[in-house]
Amino acid sequence: MATRREYKKNKKKTPRITMTTEDKIKCLVRVLRDGKLAVIPTDTVYGIVARALDENAVENLYNAKGRKPEKPFIIVISSLNQLSSFGVNLSVSDRKIINKLWPGPHTLIFDCDKNLEYLHRGTEKLAFRLPQNDFLINLVELTGPLAAPSANPEGFSISRDIKEATFYFKEKVDCYFNGGILEGEPSTIIDCSNNPPVVLRGNDQILSKLLN
Repeated sequence: MATRREYKKNKKKTPRITMTTEDKIKCLVRVLRDGKLAVIPTDTVYGIVARALDENAVENLYNAKGRKPEKPFIIVISSLNQLSSFGVNLSVSDRKIINKLWPGPHTLIFDCDKNLEYLHRGTEKLAFRLPQNDFLINLVELTGPLAAPSANPEGFSISRDIKEATFYFKEKVDCYFNGGILEGEPSTIIDCSNNPPVVLRGNDQILSKLLN
């Protein structure tokens, strides 16, 4: 009878399969198109994401994050054209603000289609961000707009790396995409449905840039 040491010595090693970045992105896209959740790096912090136009996926996102049901998610888009899917009609002043702040780490709130209650949660407004990040833009072009809150349960600190996000969500998330350590800050949030616009999160001084 072979000893344990001999068994280990003679045992064939299972070849390790290394996925390329392209393969990982294809897997990520497939997961999101199937209505599942993913954690991804953004241009600010890690986000836990789902397809915004998939109502079931959005509800799963609320459950996974423990989000208060009355609080809408920020939606990441890849182009202004995608705003039409949410019933957003941009005014001249809206476009001036967009030209100054997008793409970049600024979230803008606009009036939206009242029928999208599963997204606006009764507010009849939605928050959007057009990031300055090739990975994120390319991903959203393939999946459609993504509901993308920060990757932490409600009331907990933001995930700075994929290990922290995995600790938070475990099997609640179907795909974790590692982007290293992120030291960014959450985006500035500006409510453009008000006249004049109002800064809800971030530096109030940005208003002078918008109004001048």
